[in-house]
Amino acid sequence: MYAVIETGGKQYRVAPGDTLEVERLETEAGKPFTFDRVLLVANDGKVSVGTPTVASAKVVADVTEHLRGEKKIAFKMKRRKGYHRTVGHRQELTRVKITDIKG
Repeated sequence: MYAVIETGGKQYRVAPGDTLEVERLETEAGKPFTFDRVLLVANDGKVSVGTPTVASAKVVADVTEHLRGEKKIAFKMKRRKGYHRTVGHRQELTRVKITDIKG
């Protein structure tokens, strides 16, 4: 059994027991979180595709921890002008463990 969920503008294929990192969720670590935007549910060869989401389908996950991703460097430069800028960015992430797929 697996599902395709959407969170943070991205889509993820998940199954019970999977661990993944998604964009920061407003939930405390150690508490459950329910993903409501389920786009597809496959159960024993029977596939339900939503338009755009599957009605009454939910994916329950436990929030393991909040963390920050690796640092990305954006470097800008204009040759012969003496212009250069370095900007760094670290994305705020949440690690979740999928526990159950309902629907």
